[in-house]
Amino acid sequence: MRYNVITYLLGEGIRNVFKNKKSTSASIIIMSLTMLIFGVFFVITQNINSIMKQIESEQGIEVFLYDISEDQTKALEDYIRNIDGINTVEYKSKEDALNQLKSQFKDREDLLSGYDENNIFPASYVVTLTDLTKNNEVKQKIDEYDKGKSDTEKVIKKITSSDETITTLINLANGIRIITGVILVILIIISIFIISNTIKLTVHARRKEISIMKYVGATNSFIRWPFIVEGIIIGIISGAISIIILGINYNLIANKILESQVVSAMSINLLTFADMFGLIVLVYTILGVGIGILGSCISMRRYLKV
Repeated sequence: MRYNVITYLLGEGIRNVFKNKKSTSASIIIMSLTMLIFGVFFVITQNINSIMKQIESEQGIEVFLYDISEDQTKALEDYIRNIDGINTVEYKSKEDALNQLKSQFKDREDLLSGYDENNIFPASYVVTLTDLTKNNEVKQKIDEYDKGKSDTEKVIKKITSSDETITTLINLANGIRIITGVILVILIIISIFIISNTIKLTVHARRKEISIMKYVGATNSFIRWPFIVEGIIIGIISGAISIIILGINYNLIANKILESQVVSAMSINLLTFADMFGLIVLVYTILGVGIGILGSCISMRRYLKV
């Protein structure tokens, strides 16, 4: 396609946007709102994913040990490290376990008096996972270490994990992802409908001109491209407006959430808008351009049949 032809098609598309100011403005406002709603669910999903990763580094499995030799302890550690899905494996000695309890009950140290000489708390391995969904699978693998051993040969006393907390978090994350996906599909359909109807107004006003162009040999692509450019421009402008609104409000709301006592106590870190900006721009650009092209093509089908 020659340079002057490309310039002509782009110029026509831009002129179409400014010719139909009322319908274009209405389309941009409605599309900005629909993309803003999607953006809200998108940043929520991104934060849920981030929080899940934070929890994955903290939540895990604790493997309590019998009083075993150093070689047995090291052999178990090597076995655990080789299990798929393991992030970290940290050894907690009997003394570490006692000190941890002392820090938890520092106001009632009398409850733990005498345990320094007669420490009954078992040593353990604290295991964190790369993926919380593998929690039960990893527990089962660790439990198999003592399989076939007699009671005197067993090294694992007990395996514990926050199963209910992990299950709740996984279900919450999956639920939000599904809701976001459904909302995205609905918003895309709405946006395509809005753009296609806006462009139909332009196409209808120029239907005679389009018919003449068809009869004199203009290709469908030549006729279609100005309207595709119009749809892309509407999509990109709508995306830019919704990103600006989303960015301003996200930072205000995120700061309020972080200042709350509940979130502070849980030591949860939310993503900043800057952390997500690149991904948001990419997603919005793809959405804006894609919806613009699709909406334009749908609106043109009827008028390209001569």
